[in-house]
Amino acid sequence: MVTIADVARHAGVSSSTVSYVLNGSHQISETTRSRVLRSVAELGFHPNAGARTLAGRRSHIIALVMPLRTDMYVPVMMEIAVSVTTEARRHGYDVLLVTDEEGSEGVRRVAASGLADGVILMDVELGDPRISALRAHGTQAVLIGLPDDPHQLSCVDHDFAAAGALCADHLADLGHRHVGFIGYGSGVYKRHAGYAERTLAGFRERAEQRRVRFLHRPCEGTYESTAWTLTRILADRPGTTAFVVQNEAAIGPLLGLLKATGRSVPEDASVVALCPEQLAEQHTPTLTTVSGPGQELGRVAVGQMIRRLTAARRGELPTDERVLLQPTLTVRQSSHTQPSPPKVPS
Repeated sequence: MVTIADVARHAGVSSSTVSYVLNGSHQISETTRSRVLRSVAELGFHPNAGARTLAGRRSHIIALVMPLRTDMYVPVMMEIAVSVTTEARRHGYDVLLVTDEEGSEGVRRVAASGLADGVILMDVELGDPRISALRAHGTQAVLIGLPDDPHQLSCVDHDFAAAGALCADHLADLGHRHVGFIGYGSGVYKRHAGYAERTLAGFRERAEQRRVRFLHRPCEGTYESTAWTLTRILADRPGTTAFVVQNEAAIGPLLGLLKATGRSVPEDASVVALCPEQLAEQHTPTLTTVSGPGQELGRVAVGQMIRRLTAARRGELPTDERVLLQPTLTVRQSSHTQPSPPKVPS
């Protein structure tokens, strides 16, 4: 079956340009229009009549594609979703929630249906396969996350590389030279989730600059997996004096395990967490954190979508925006200067 993406490649234009030619919603040069229509005829492309009819209308609906994964911290996802919904209503739009169980096929179905004026995509992977489905249909799209190739899209995300660097700088400033980095489960890294890989990359680069040695270990977040992860880190690097945790589920087990093994936090081991502020305050000791506002992600994403839709209605090519929200380091009780080595009896 011939798709809009096939026509775009044949004509040497973008998928959105093909969509604009077919629905007549933009001012396209006659030369480009002729080239696109010639490719349509040569390839035998037949656009869906219902979708083409809907293309000229406004539904005042934004589709929010939100994953439901067992390895994600649901409160953060819900905070972003509520923010998107609230901000969209302020602009007169309703939000259609799409759980991302079907992956690319689900996104393709929503884009082709014409039910939504645009799509906001969450939990973006570096080479996310869902993006090609959006481009193929010329759908106005905003990503909460940063892929490797963001062209024809608007994106907003926390600057996770900067967050990782903040963690490394804070511990280096306290004198720590051996750090354990406890990350998300292995599945998060296998699917190349941007938030996990960019944080680790930012931490690694800054740690190397600050002469901090570290071990990164994925962790599923259960008590048993956290115990195994901590045991491996201490076995491989006995001199570890600090931990960075980017896994909300592993924080509680780690604090309990450190206490059970006779390591007091922060006197014997410092802990820095990448987690929401409210979670940091729930633990004893309270956690030093690097974090960013989840609500702001939703507000910025909706603003980007409204600007894209407004430009499209005016017959203008939407401006691709890329916004990275800067993280904040909040020092609390769980981080301290590196403990002095034990005195050797004379």
